[in-house]
Formats: sequence, C-alpha cells, structure tokens
Amino acid sequence: MRILALSGSLRAVSSNTALLEAVRLLAPGIEVRVYRGLGDLPHFNPDLDGDPALPPVAAFRAALQAADGVLVSCPEYAHGVPGMFKNALDWVVASGEFVDKPVALLNASPRATHAQAALTEILTVMTARLVPAASIDVPLLGRAWDPAQIAEDPELAPRLQTMLADFAEAVACA
Repeated sequence: MRILALSGSLRAVSSNTALLEAVRLLAPGIEVRVYRGLGDLPHFNPDLDGDPALPPVAAFRAALQAADGVLVSCPEYAHGVPGMFKNALDWVVASGEFVDKPVALLNASPRATHAQAALTEILTVMTARLVPAASIDVPLLGRAWDPAQIAEDPELAPRLQTMLADFAEAVACA
C-alpha cells in the first residue's frame, strides 16, 4: 500500500510536516511518502496546463497517480487554506488525480477549523473519497515536537495508529 502525504506548510519546522513524518514512522508495512515538491509548483495557469516544460506539475501528478491514498495535514491562514496548497490542488482539478482517491485530513491545530472545512469542500468537489474515520485532530499547537517525539508519545501514537488502520482499511476497500 502506497500513501502519499501532503503537508500544506512550507515551513522548515512545520508541525504539519512533523505529523506526517510521525505517521510514516508508525506505518510498518505501509509505504508513506511525504511529498516535498509542492513549493516548486508554478502559479496555476490553465493556459500552461500540459506544457512539458513544467516538470514539477508532472512530478506531482505522477506521485498522486502512484498513490493508493492521500493524507493531508494543512495549516490555516486567515481562516483559509494556504495559497501554496490551494495552488497545488488547482493543478490537479482538471487532470483528475483525486477522483475516487481515498483521502484523510489530519489537523495539527484544533483551532484550524476553517481550513479543514475548506479542504473538505475542495476535495469533495474534486470527487476525492474522504475517509471521516481517519480524519482526525492531533493537538500539536504549542508543541515543538519532532516526528520521533510525536510517534513515541503515549497519547498521540495510539491515535495515529488507529487512524492508519482505519485509513488502510478504507484504501483496501477502494
């Protein structure tokens, strides 16, 4: 099983990316790949779609196509999805990589309710198959933890393992 993990943050020390890396550490038998190329995508322009001179777009689409499911952990800025992440999603609206793809939304901040709602709406319009049982809040706000600390935490690790089991089951049934 191949899971692509997308962080909506480009910060060098991002709780969203650390959360996804922790999931990767807790996923024996499941390949979880944290995608690092979202910041390389050009601004979305439909006139450029299909241009072979845009290898970051082709690489992103290929990574999504190769994945059996997608995990998303995205911060909230000004009550919305960060522009970089929305830009990435815009590049794959018409090409359809999210169609019927199982997706779980992880939320590293319980205050980020608007971004989660926006992502739910955007991905639903893109006909992704959201997995509510695997879409969880993980309270990392104010904690500067690295992935290993998250994966070893006695409260967080079991929640993430349950999320992974729920998501793997949904992906297997897809």
